[in-house]
Amino acid sequence: MIKMIALDLDNTLLDNHKKISEANVAALQRLHQQGLKIVLCTGRPLAAIHPYIAQLGLTAETDYTITFNGGLVVHNATGEVLYQNGLHKTDFEPLYQYASRYSLPLDILDFDQDFQIKELGPSLYHRAKKVGVDYFPVTFKELPDNLFSTALVSIKPTMLDAVNQQLPEALFSTYHVVRSQPHMLEFLSPEVDKIVGIKALLARFNWDTSNLMTFGDAENDFHMIQQAGEGVAMINGQLDVKAVADHITTKDNNESGVADYLQRYFELV
Repeated sequence: MIKMIALDLDNTLLDNHKKISEANVAALQRLHQQGLKIVLCTGRPLAAIHPYIAQLGLTAETDYTITFNGGLVVHNATGEVLYQNGLHKTDFEPLYQYASRYSLPLDILDFDQDFQIKELGPSLYHRAKKVGVDYFPVTFKELPDNLFSTALVSIKPTMLDAVNQQLPEALFSTYHVVRSQPHMLEFLSPEVDKIVGIKALLARFNWDTSNLMTFGDAENDFHMIQQAGEGVAMINGQLDVKAVADHITTKDNNESGVADYLQRYFELV
């Protein structure tokens, strides 16, 4: 029996203008009122998604959000941390050396701030100025030894295609590497994945993945689609994600594909 619905944001719940459609809002609010847990599950920082939490009304006593690709699970009303995982400065030294060698910009984020490594130049992530976290240009030497959620290389998609294809195996062995957006390649703790954060939240309610429905489209959604009791890929999603899904929406993210699927699955009238 499905008790929790975990949803990716970009290119899934959000349209291409980064908005949640009225149809998606109505379907999710109705299911939330019926007692289902509606959980936003994103690579974005928490500060960047507060408006979506408010729009959906996910402020009940047992509402949580999963951010940083599963690296942080927080209570929506209080901000209390249920689960957190990340890396330290020394863990990013191999990535820094690689980025320096190939002149790639590098952002390293803790759970509140973006530290842009200034000797490597600005990235598209910072230029977008919509990330919802404070921005600090620092040298790698100046980087504090905080607990960090992720490091990322953010450049034009065509350039990132080449970078992704040429990454050495050593980096894949050191980090969980995911392409969360066409212009963004993330380097996470090997233990961090959206499904890991979801499982921590399921355990909070003594549930398991058989009680889980997920929606996603991209590489960082792969395991949560694959392992859910009902894994739903967006029709606009990547081929490998659709290949492991139990179902595929018939409408895309600009056509309220999430709402369309939920209305049929739960027989919402």
